[in-house]
Amino acid sequence: MAFTEKLLSVLDPVEVGGRRVKRYHVTADPSGIAPDVEQAAYRMLPELIPGPDGTTPAASFAVLHRGNDDGAYLNTYSWVWDNVLHCAIAVAGQPALGCPDRNPAHFVRLDEPWIGCVHELPPLAHERDAWVRHVLSPDRPDLDAYLADSLPASPRAGGRV
Repeated sequence: MAFTEKLLSVLDPVEVGGRRVKRYHVTADPSGIAPDVEQAAYRMLPELIPGPDGTTPAASFAVLHRGNDDGAYLNTYSWVWDNVLHCAIAVAGQPALGCPDRNPAHFVRLDEPWIGCVHELPPLAHERDAWVRHVLSPDRPDLDAYLADSLPASPRAGGRV
C-alpha cells in the first residue's frame, strides 16, 4: 500500500461561539468536499468548540477530511490555557466509529482519545508555530496575523477558498 498525500485547501476563518476558527479541507477529490458534507460538518462546530476559558485571543482551527470511502471527519483544535490545544472530533459515514449510517453528512461526536489520522495532521505543526509567532511571542497578541497565517494549500487544491 503506497501512501499518497491528499489535497489540502484553506478556507476563510469563521466565528463560532466567540472564537475565530481557521479552516482546512483535506480530500483526494480535486473538486473538493461536497457542499452538503461541508455544511453538515460546520453545523457541528458549536458542539466541538470549548467555552471561554480566558484565553485571549479565543481561537481554534478545524480540519475537515473527506475519506476515500463514505467517511468524513471534522477535527477541531482550540487554544485553551493560552498554550494548550483542546481536541474534539466528529465523524460521519463510518458505522465502525459509532455512526448510525454511511451518510457522509450525518456527523456524530467521536469519543475516542484520538487527535487525527496522518492526512489530518499537517496543519498541527504549522498552527503551533503560528500561535507562538503571532500570539505568544509578541508583546501583544495579534489575532489577525494568526488568522492570516495558514499552512499553504496544495497546488492542485486551488489555494484559499
